[in-house]
Amino acid sequence: MSALQFAVPEWLAVVSPRWWIAVGIVLLGIGLGYLTMRLGRRLLHRLGINEAVEGTAVERAAGEYGTSTVGLLTKLAGYFVILLSVFIAGTFTNIQFADLFLRAAAVFLPQLAVALLILVVGIIIGDKIEVLVAERLRGIKLPEIGVIPATARYSVLFVATLIALGQVGVATTALIVLLGAYAVALIVFTAIATQELLASGAVGVYLLLTEPYSIGDEVAVAGQRGIVQEIDLFVTRIDTDDEEHIIPNRTVLRDGIVRIH
Repeated sequence: MSALQFAVPEWLAVVSPRWWIAVGIVLLGIGLGYLTMRLGRRLLHRLGINEAVEGTAVERAAGEYGTSTVGLLTKLAGYFVILLSVFIAGTFTNIQFADLFLRAAAVFLPQLAVALLILVVGIIIGDKIEVLVAERLRGIKLPEIGVIPATARYSVLFVATLIALGQVGVATTALIVLLGAYAVALIVFTAIATQELLASGAVGVYLLLTEPYSIGDEVAVAGQRGIVQEIDLFVTRIDTDDEEHIIPNRTVLRDGIVRIH
């Protein structure tokens, strides 16, 4: 019995076996990348990451592009696996400088992945801190208070950005200089933005210590006449017949207060 003979196309015969190995590695990488996306999504959902990032800026931005934070992270992980397989496949070919490029990529890509992860985590933590600080300061009815939660958020984001830049090789000295400049700018900005708030706080300490009026007194201040309901560090609350007036303590000191007997 004669063996069946199959004609091999000429173009297949001239292709180096190294290229076939490289193609196989890339195909394997694509499969592993897809598997990484699927399993990563399930793992992050089980860890409760989707609930943790709900309502954050990252989640809102991801939603505008039809995805989510969990989907974005898993896609980045999957694409990283695929890209890594491409670099590994390059070592099996005769492409010039492939080995050198692979070595550089093997160092830089993990650093880039860590940097991106730090940025995402920084944005999430910054959003959560902003919400937490805003809730803690909700009882203080002063417009200047609104700058504090935003400042806390951007401070976390700035530090996360510096750490991420350090991961991709930005000089440490430059990072320290940037951090110092940011700290100085933050102090100056906070002092300017909250100067009236700080003034109200200082006056509040004075009022609480000297007690020129107390809860239940009928007073007239800033054109309003009513009964004092509360005195705290920043404001004095006065009830009139049908309204509640919240008067910053700095206004009390500036305009004076009349206690009605």
